[in-house]
Amino acid sequence: MSDTNDYTPAKVWTWESESGGKFASINRPIAGATHDKTLPIGEHSFQLYSLATPNGQKAAIMFEELLELGLNDAQYDAYLINIGEGDQFGSDFVDINPNSKIPALLDHSTTPPTRVFESGSILQYLGEKFDALIPKSLVAKTECRNWLFWQMGSAPYLGGGFGHFYSYAPSKMQYPIDRFTMETKRQLDVLNQHLSSNDYMAGDEYSIADIAIWPWYGSLVLGDLYDAAEFLDVASYTHVVRWAKQIAERPAVKRGRRVNRTWGPEEEQLAERHSADDFK
Repeated sequence: MSDTNDYTPAKVWTWESESGGKFASINRPIAGATHDKTLPIGEHSFQLYSLATPNGQKAAIMFEELLELGLNDAQYDAYLINIGEGDQFGSDFVDINPNSKIPALLDHSTTPPTRVFESGSILQYLGEKFDALIPKSLVAKTECRNWLFWQMGSAPYLGGGFGHFYSYAPSKMQYPIDRFTMETKRQLDVLNQHLSSNDYMAGDEYSIADIAIWPWYGSLVLGDLYDAAEFLDVASYTHVVRWAKQIAERPAVKRGRRVNRTWGPEEEQLAERHSADDFK
C-alpha cells in the first residue's frame, strides 16, 4: 500500500497554509475569539447554541426527552451556530465554551448563569438537574456512565478519523482510511456484542448513554452518516441496527435531530427552536 505523496515532518511544525478539504478554512492551531459577536438570548432559562451535527443532536434530543417526560422547566431556546462561517469563534460563544465547539449551553436559572460545554457534560448536567434519564441504582448508573465515556473516547475515531479521511479529506488515502475503518468496525462490533443481550446501553433502561451514542453510531448504521453504510457493511451489525431503529422512532428523537438543522429535506430542518409549536 502507498499514498500518493511522501511526507517528511519538519523538526518544528509551523502553520503555513490551510490543510485542504472541508472545514479547512476554519481550522487553526490557536484558541480564542476571532471577532466580537453577541449571542441572542430567548425567554427560557436554557439557551442552547448549537448545530445539528451528531454532537449537537445529543443536547437537543436530551431537552426534547425531558419535555416528553412532562418536565416543562426544561423548555429551551436553541440558536444556530454556523461552524462553516466561524460562529464558534465569536466572543460570546467562546465565553461559554473556550474550546469553540458546539454544543454550548447557558443555564440562566442560576445566578450567575452556569455555562456547560462538551456534549457529555451537558447530558450529565441536565440529567442530574432534572433527576431523569440517569439510572438510580449505583450499578446501572455506573454502566450508563461507562458507555457515556466510551462514546466520548471512541467517536473521535469515527468522526475525526474515519469520517474525515473517507468523506472530507481533499484526496483519498488508503492508509488512514484502512486504519480508521478497522477501528470503526471494531467499535461497531463492541456495540453489537453488548446490545445482543441488552435492550439499551445501560441495560433495560433508556438513558443519557443512548442519547450520546445514537447520533453517531445509530445514524451511521441507518445510513445517515458519511454515506458509508455499504462500505462498512453496517447491516451485519444486526443488534446495533435493531437498537438504532428503536431509538429513531422515539418522538423526542425525531424532534431533537431536527433542531439547528439547515440541510436535507425541508421538513427535517429547524434552524431555531423556541417552543413545541416550531415543529408543526
